[in-house]
Amino acid sequence: MFLGGSRVEAEAIEKELLEDYKFGRQQLIEIWGHASAMAVTKVFPLPSLPRKQPTVLVVCGPDQNGAIGLVCARHLRVFEYEPTIFYPKRSLNSLYRDFTTQCEKMDIPFLSYLPTEVQLINDAYNVVIDAILGADAEPGEVKEPYTSILATLKQIRIPIVSLDVPSGWDVETGNSEGISPDVLVSLAAPKQCATRFLGRHHILAGRFLPYDVQKKFELNLPEYPGTECVVSL
Repeated sequence: MFLGGSRVEAEAIEKELLEDYKFGRQQLIEIWGHASAMAVTKVFPLPSLPRKQPTVLVVCGPDQNGAIGLVCARHLRVFEYEPTIFYPKRSLNSLYRDFTTQCEKMDIPFLSYLPTEVQLINDAYNVVIDAILGADAEPGEVKEPYTSILATLKQIRIPIVSLDVPSGWDVETGNSEGISPDVLVSLAAPKQCATRFLGRHHILAGRFLPYDVQKKFELNLPEYPGTECVVSL
């Protein structure tokens, strides 16, 4: 079983997909966002949610992980969840702006601020999705508004689902000042920090890596059951 790749390896896999296999960046983000939404539905199926309304808060950062969060929110809406997005610093990247437009056109609400009163978040939502920093962030370089957002998320009682790398974690060494999610959704392949994840569910999502890429990077990924695109680790 593959135990997790370094930042360098994750970047090399992405580079190979983009340059050699001619995947588009928007295409990869769409695949990962859809797979993330599928992972959320696997762990939190609609009938299991404690609140009458199937509300989910998706907190998005400025870079690729945030864009994956936007796609995840859109697919959750299609799956009849009720996502709300908090996206405090919108990217100027045209690819990411397209994902924002898609969410707006589907009437997914965007919060203008994140309540610092933790109980308001606990009472309003079933789950929070952390799509803030991701694998390309340096934990020691986290700036506002994200330091305050992470401080708030550390206090909430409802489950947190982190996409790929929990925000505030180093992709290799794991948790220093980061949050402690209940669910980790590893995208394409687990990162090294996943070995330090102590939450309830670790899900691998995004069943699309070409066999030759898996072989080249010695990923040894688990078998997905049937035609599933997510699998519990």
